[in-house]
Amino acid sequence: MPDSKVLKAFNTNFAATLASGKVGDTTTTVLVAGDDKAAKQVLIDTLNGSTLNVLDAGALKRAREMEATGFLQMTLAASEQINWTGGFGINE
Repeated sequence: MPDSKVLKAFNTNFAATLASGKVGDTTTTVLVAGDDKAAKQVLIDTLNGSTLNVLDAGALKRAREMEATGFLQMTLAASEQINWTGGFGINE
């Protein structure tokens, strides 16, 4: 699939925060990483107008940090230190 575009997004968000658009009192922020600017813009434009904030997290190599953040969040929830409707919030 040589013409495929690869993006990393949504893994730092629990489903409940995507559905509600909130992490506590903070608007849910979706981080998007990828090397193809046009593909990223399509996703960002698609989410604009939703209840979610969207931030460009940079190049696809940032997926490593996004994976770590998602894993940390799942670890905290599994150990009942946060709940499954929680997560990390970004205030702008």
